[in-house]
Amino acid sequence: MKSSRSRSRKNRNTSNRPTGGNIINRVFDSSGPDGKVRGTPQQIIDKYNQLHRDAQLNGDRVDAENFAQHAEHYTRLLAEAQREVDAKREEQERQNRDRQAERDRERSERLKAQEEAAADPSVLADDTAGNDGDSGLVETPEEAPKRRTRRKKPVDKPAEGDAPSSEAAE
Repeated sequence: MKSSRSRSRKNRNTSNRPTGGNIINRVFDSSGPDGKVRGTPQQIIDKYNQLHRDAQLNGDRVDAENFAQHAEHYTRLLAEAQREVDAKREEQERQNRDRQAERDRERSERLKAQEEAAADPSVLADDTAGNDGDSGLVETPEEAPKRRTRRKKPVDKPAEGDAPSSEAAE
């Protein structure tokens, strides 16, 4: 049986911090000079700005500066996350525009080819002339030539009063 020591070593490299994800909506625990502040980056910024104003009104310049620096840190964090979100959105929009332009180009080529085929019937005649009568299409029963089927001779039915021929032979 494995000891608990080997299990604890095994999980040593994993951290409790989430990787990637949406920083804008993630909840943080900030350990500031006045205790912990918990919330999304915007909520933490608002709280530290409020603490900054309160410290200024109380005449505590050191605490006011400290709260302002904490607020600035989370402001930078939020701004960077917002830039990343905007960059991803712009990339998605560019890819969507490129895909739509490709679909539009293909559609216009298809319509142009259909218009040319409809306007010039010789194009169709030229296409079928060179294949030796084999269009590559499957023949359907409606288009197949009618075949004669051999009819069977009718079987004579015995009259009501007559006995069947097998009994008469006995």
